[in-house]
Amino acid sequence: MAKKWKKKKKSRMQKFTIKDFIKMFPDDDTCLEYIRNKRYPERIECPSCEKKAKFHKVSKRKQYACDYCGYQIAPTAGTVFHKSSTSLTTWFYVIYQMAQTRGGISAKQIERETGVTYKTAWRMCKKVRESLEEDYSLFMGEVEIDESYFGGKNTGGGKGHGLDNKTPVIGIVQRKGKLEARAVKEADGGTILPMVQQNVVHGSTIYTDEYKVYDALPVMGYRHGRVPHAKKIYVRGRIHTNTIEGFWSNCKNGIRGVYHAVSAKYLQNYLNEYSFRYNHRDDYKPMFFTFLNQTIFSSYPRSS
Repeated sequence: MAKKWKKKKKSRMQKFTIKDFIKMFPDDDTCLEYIRNKRYPERIECPSCEKKAKFHKVSKRKQYACDYCGYQIAPTAGTVFHKSSTSLTTWFYVIYQMAQTRGGISAKQIERETGVTYKTAWRMCKKVRESLEEDYSLFMGEVEIDESYFGGKNTGGGKGHGLDNKTPVIGIVQRKGKLEARAVKEADGGTILPMVQQNVVHGSTIYTDEYKVYDALPVMGYRHGRVPHAKKIYVRGRIHTNTIEGFWSNCKNGIRGVYHAVSAKYLQNYLNEYSFRYNHRDDYKPMFFTFLNQTIFSSYPRSS
């Protein structure tokens, strides 16, 4: 009897609605308990009395005290929440909103929804974006590399012309894998080729456009496929840069639609947000928890 092969279904991300959020995090103590449980085991070896102790919540403080000697720990220390006068429930809500959409949410919208000042809303979003920067392992297999330009107006009509008022960004993406986008000072050989050498495994296949900088890739030990965009050719079999270009499109549309404009000084923070969301697009757990846990562990060795 012939076997019936079933196509494996792609796992879908769990839903986590605003009702779920309100039910799970009704107050600051609940939010603090979540952070404490993520960062510490149930019993902690007390740095003071050196006993394996449970730590209980200190009333009206964001701290927990050793049951034996009273030594206190602050679960928020070193995180984006530390020493912030803004409530943890507001912080968690901001993270929830940032994780909900592909394009992000503006500080102005956060101001309207939470009642904090615009300055506070902007600062919170900035800190969350900074925490979303990830440590990348090497790229391998089939890799696409492309450069793009953000901000200002293109006055010259072509790559490398009339782009003095724009910020160059280099993107590397492993097909069916991770992506990294890095704002740089110059999109030239002195910047791109060392980045490739440091981040892409030798022998990998790299797909690019016809930018002459990439002529050196075969000499550097990479297989190189080039797609001639100038000839209006965008796909030649497996040779294309559609993956990274799709990311550029989503990123630029999001910035134009939500933030309108981003300065060169803070562009990397926004690239962190869009890259992080892309890299965790296939996670099963809700994107909110992926964002939230990253903010908790960004300054610490991440749990396996």
